[in-house]
Amino acid sequence: MGSKKIRSKPPPSAASEDKPANKLRRQLLHVKRKRAKEAARRAERFARKKEEAKNPSLKAERLQRNVPLTLERKRVWDEGGSDVEDGLGLSVDVERIKRLRKEEEEEELNRPVEEDVDSDQGSEDCDEIDSMIATSDEEEDEEGDEKSEHKTQDRGRRKLSVPTATERATSPTQSIRSTNLNLAPEALAAKFSALFSKDVPPTPKILITTSINSTLHHEAEILTNLFPNSVYIRRTAHHYAYKFSLREISSFASNRNYTAVVVLNEDQKRPSGLTIVHLPHGPTFHFTVSNWVEGKKLPGHGKATDHWPELILNNFRTPLGLLTAHLFRALFPPQPEFEGRQVVTLHNQRDYIFVRRHRYVFREKRETEKRVVGADGKEMKGAEDIRAGLQELGPRFTLKLRRVDKGIQRASGQEWEWKGGMEKQRTKFQL
Repeated sequence: MGSKKIRSKPPPSAASEDKPANKLRRQLLHVKRKRAKEAARRAERFARKKEEAKNPSLKAERLQRNVPLTLERKRVWDEGGSDVEDGLGLSVDVERIKRLRKEEEEEELNRPVEEDVDSDQGSEDCDEIDSMIATSDEEEDEEGDEKSEHKTQDRGRRKLSVPTATERATSPTQSIRSTNLNLAPEALAAKFSALFSKDVPPTPKILITTSINSTLHHEAEILTNLFPNSVYIRRTAHHYAYKFSLREISSFASNRNYTAVVVLNEDQKRPSGLTIVHLPHGPTFHFTVSNWVEGKKLPGHGKATDHWPELILNNFRTPLGLLTAHLFRALFPPQPEFEGRQVVTLHNQRDYIFVRRHRYVFREKRETEKRVVGADGKEMKGAEDIRAGLQELGPRFTLKLRRVDKGIQRASGQEWEWKGGMEKQRTKFQL
């Protein structure tokens, strides 16, 4: 039989210092260490606060260094170059592409002048030099000129590299950036000429309906209050009645000068989807609806009026995002009625479109309220004694774009321009 190993126990004095045998003493020791750790952190925080009060630049450096690295700051862009052919399939920043293209055009305009000057100077130097053998000083000068020429050429042709995660973390956030609708790529504007028309868009006239055998009549009536100049028509649920398809409904609406058809889909008697057809020939957008909350269930809600609201589109930066933004712009009148002080906001964040409707009011600042500061932490000029109050009117819901069809969808075999769910990378967004 094998001999058992004799395990030597630590001395009792060592065990009592780190981990006492008594449970109550261990609990008291843990509380004591935790309080000492919190006291040290608090003393360090107050000492740092005193130093930053004497030198405000230390606080600015600390805040710039301690920006959290969120999923939005890790966003990955496709390398689309200066031309975007298949814009809907690429996640490219349209504003960045336009800026780079403008810089390249300016550099091309300035480059021939520099080359002409260099060629003139080179001809004069050749005339002055009689011998083909140059001295060492002249060779060094020529080498320096060649290096400078290479630097100028590299400076004119260099491309901006993709920033690292640390650089993205220290850069300002772009989550509340307003959408510039004039930056649509030419190929995308030519493909969807109905949505990217340069003329003033007409006043929308929207037909709202539901899926077959739906029970969301109240929710559809709420959408008529959200979209101006819209009407709700029920789809028949009778067993012997004719079931009109979406293509037939769109043809009916187009013959009566409607500009869009909105179909509200349901799942377990809750809104689950929204299909928007741009008339007369499409495209068709399919959204999923989540987090539906009607106005009367919101705390402190207000009652909406019949005034045409203002429209705010935030953070639509890619070609697909601009196409979606132009669709929503076509659903609201181009000239809002400012007397109603109502605004509809569509905020895109991580490819989720948050829909909100508010009423705003400008009032005087109260003594107990804090000052308004900008992104740099400094007080904003012109807003010292003015405050803006918001009252949410509802409804509140979230949209997720799933598919964009070429035209008006058929019963089967429809062709689509873009389809979601094909990209599995979490840091890549499409809108």
